[in-house]
Amino acid sequence: MPSASAAPLSPLPPLSPLASAPVLIDQVYARLRDAIADLTLPPGERIRQAELADSLGVSRQPVSHALQLLKRDGLVCDSGRQGLEVAPIDANHLRQLYQVRTALDGLAARLAATRMAEGALPQHALARLQDTVAAGMSMTRGTPVARQVRVEVAFHTALHDASGNPLIAQTVAPQWPHIMRAMAATLGTLPMQEVVWHEHGEIVARIAAGDPDGAESAARQHTETDGGNARREWLARLKPSN
Repeated sequence: MPSASAAPLSPLPPLSPLASAPVLIDQVYARLRDAIADLTLPPGERIRQAELADSLGVSRQPVSHALQLLKRDGLVCDSGRQGLEVAPIDANHLRQLYQVRTALDGLAARLAATRMAEGALPQHALARLQDTVAAGMSMTRGTPVARQVRVEVAFHTALHDASGNPLIAQTVAPQWPHIMRAMAATLGTLPMQEVVWHEHGEIVARIAAGDPDGAESAARQHTETDGGNARREWLARLKPSN
């Protein structure tokens, strides 16, 4: 009877050495992603690899690798012959993204409130939410748009983390640059939406009260309407892609 033992594994074929240190590629990627998110590199900006490499103090190789990752993310796109440019802001994609965010934010708020009711929500997680709301409430019409965007992202990130389900934050994280640059492109032309932060405060109050139904309802309503239809207005100002 033939032996049931597995056949020995064949040796792996030789692999090509890495062209650049992965950590350096990650650093270049993060820097370029952030520059696109805050509109330092605006939509339509032609990518000049040599200039980027000189600006970042690196060779062109990690820049090239990072740009391919950004292309995968939909943040840069082809432009002309063998060229790249910062991708346009896609209103259709953002509308679809907000449909997903509505569901995930509602789930995160429900889970966070459930943890509070069960005594499982760490005090620092609740304090982080409360501190972010306080930071948002303190902003004025003169607050730089970049800070408005950062504080908004900080609140929702804290909400996702408070849920205790890391997959929520991991699912949304790759989409933040798309949301951030759309907000940055339009917040400067919109009035300060104080009601947005009152809605954030209501979500946190429901979580603090250990009210899963109320927290989910408040979170879903906020994401769907986003402070008196502010989101609907800035989405309308973006030209849908064909």
